[in-house]
Amino acid sequence: MSTLFKSYDLAGTELANRVVMAPMTRARALNDIPDEHTIIYYAQRASAGLIISEGIPISREGCGYLFNPGLYSDEQTKAWRRVTDAVHAKGGRIFAQLWHVGRMSHVSLQPGGASPVSAVAIAAEKSKAYAWVEKGKPGPVQASIPKALSTTEIHRVTADFVNAARRAVDAGFDGIELHGANGYLFEQFLNGALNNRKDAYGGSIANRQRFLLETLDALAAEIGNARVGVRLSPFGRLFDMHPYAEESDTWLSLASALNDRDLAYVHLSDQLTIGAEAIPEGFATQFRQAYRGTLIAAGGFNRELAEAVLEEGDLDLIAFGRPFISNPDLVERMQNGWPIAEGDRTTYYGINGSPTKGYTDYPAYGETVAN
Repeated sequence: MSTLFKSYDLAGTELANRVVMAPMTRARALNDIPDEHTIIYYAQRASAGLIISEGIPISREGCGYLFNPGLYSDEQTKAWRRVTDAVHAKGGRIFAQLWHVGRMSHVSLQPGGASPVSAVAIAAEKSKAYAWVEKGKPGPVQASIPKALSTTEIHRVTADFVNAARRAVDAGFDGIELHGANGYLFEQFLNGALNNRKDAYGGSIANRQRFLLETLDALAAEIGNARVGVRLSPFGRLFDMHPYAEESDTWLSLASALNDRDLAYVHLSDQLTIGAEAIPEGFATQFRQAYRGTLIAAGGFNRELAEAVLEEGDLDLIAFGRPFISNPDLVERMQNGWPIAEGDRTTYYGINGSPTKGYTDYPAYGETVAN
C-alpha cells in the first residue's frame, strides 16, 4: 500500500491515512454560525485522515471576512459540535483552525466600528478584507489602518485564543491549529520588515517570535500540547508582507523552538498556488532538519508528488486544498485512480444564490448528486 494511504499516529490521535484536508475559507455562514450545510460539507469529506477546518475567528475583533463561522459564543460552540459529531460518525478526525486576521480587517467588521489591531499602526497596502461596502452590501474593501496592540492587549489576545481552544474541545474537535500564516496577525509580528516595535515584541528575532510562542505555550497548557498544531508560511508575501534581513534565520530558529515544544504538528503553507512566491528551493529540507516532529505541507500536491515526498521522508502528512472542494471523496479517487473533478472557482466563496451550489452538491465518483 502507498504510504499516502497508510494510517498515522498524530500525537495519540489515530489517522486513517496521511491525506489532510487543508483549511479553506468558504464564507458560507450567514450568521457566523455553522448550519446544516456546514455539517454536510465536512461529513462528506470525512475520509480524509485529518480535516483542518476553515479559519475560525476567535473573536469579533479577529474577523476580517464576512460569513465565517466563529468560535466565541455558546451558540457557535454548540453548532460546531454538530459538525464534529457528523465527522466522527464517519470515522474522521477534525482540528479547528483558530484565526485572528490582525490588520486584514475593516472598521465595518470591528466591534463598535473600532480600528483593527496589529503589531504596528501600518495598513496593508492593496489588500482587501471582505466587509460591508455599505449597509447591507458585502464586498471587497481596502483593509483599514490598524492600531498597534499594547502589551496588555497582546496578552488579552492570547487569552482569546485560549478561550477559543477550550470551546473547540467542548465542541468535539480533536485539536486546534493556530493560524500563524498568510499575512495574518502572528505573521504581522514575525515579519521584520513590518514589525518596528521597540518593546519585547519587536526588533530581534526572539522578540518577534514571542507572541506566537507565548500563545502556543498557553494553548498547550490549556488543552495539552498533543492537541495543538500551528500553520506557518515561511517567506510569505501575501497581504503586503515584504522580505527582510535574517528572514531565513527567523524561520529556522522558530522551527527549532517549535521542535522543543512537542506539538501535534507544524503545517507549512507554500503560497505559490495562491498567487504568491514559492518557498525557496532547499529551504524545506533545512526546516525539516531543525524541526523533527510531524510536518505537514500544502501547496499544489497531487498523488504522485505526495507519494514521492512521503517516501523521501521530508513530510509526514500531505494537505490538499482546492481538490477537496470538488471531490468530497478525494481520498478514494486518488487511491483508486479515478478522475479528479475540476471545481467551479466562481462558487469557491459565498452563497452565490444557493446554499448548496459549489458547496455540498459535488458528487462522489459514480454518483449523480451529492449525498
